[in-house]
Amino acid sequence: MRARRLAQALLAAAFGAALAASPGGAAASGSSFDATYGIWLAGFPIGEADVTSASDGRRYEISVQARLVGLAGLITDGRGAATATGRVDGERVTPASFAVNSASSRASRTVRMGLSGGAVSAVEILPPLPEHPDRVPVRSAHRRGVVDPVSAFLFPARGRLAPTDPGQCERTLPVFDGASRFDIVLSYGGTRDLDKPGYSGPVLICTARFRAVSGHRQGKEAVRFMEDNRDMAVWLAPVDAGGVLLPMRIEVRTQIGMSIIEASRVSIDGGGVARRASN
Repeated sequence: MRARRLAQALLAAAFGAALAASPGGAAASGSSFDATYGIWLAGFPIGEADVTSASDGRRYEISVQARLVGLAGLITDGRGAATATGRVDGERVTPASFAVNSASSRASRTVRMGLSGGAVSAVEILPPLPEHPDRVPVRSAHRRGVVDPVSAFLFPARGRLAPTDPGQCERTLPVFDGASRFDIVLSYGGTRDLDKPGYSGPVLICTARFRAVSGHRQGKEAVRFMEDNRDMAVWLAPVDAGGVLLPMRIEVRTQIGMSIIEASRVSIDGGGVARRASN
């Protein structure tokens, strides 16, 4: 498991959170989300991602288009796209399909995955991953009760709790990306006020920990780094309609510096961003 995989998972997770809503809220009557995110690494702008998602209250679909920009784009011409579909039943997310394609000037790879009832039913990886004797086997049990990386944070907010209540963060996400099974363990990291174009008000901060389960190479430095990593967080802003949590910023420390993914343009159909109440 490379550090960038968890960064991608957190990014996709934050996208999914934009559709999260308590029962009877915005998602119950349908909502859509459209945004552009800037991506920085070690203080330098390296990419952008366009995200669109839609939900009719039960079914959801998310599409992500990412690309490198500036000097990074000139060097590697990196780009990627991912999609996910599934259903939301109360506080439960049940993915149905996941696909991701990543490409650069040197290589490309496509992963397609089908899921049914929270279990992986089919996986196709082209070209196939190389065989390594130190790779931890993925057991049948590791492919059940999972979500794909894009659907990972598409969790309905707990309706009995306020949008910025610490309990909204407290959960473990079992993720399978077609090759590796890992957990993202979320916990409450605090709240703070954020003031930027398009939003002014409180944000809920969820810290994250990475826990490798299978599919990774035993003893790899990158795996140890991510399991020891304490510098990962997602900032979520409450939205007026239905307790939706909108991702504003994602932070993941990598082996070459801090990666920051921050919204530069957001639009939600079905509810506006909650603003700071005037005194």
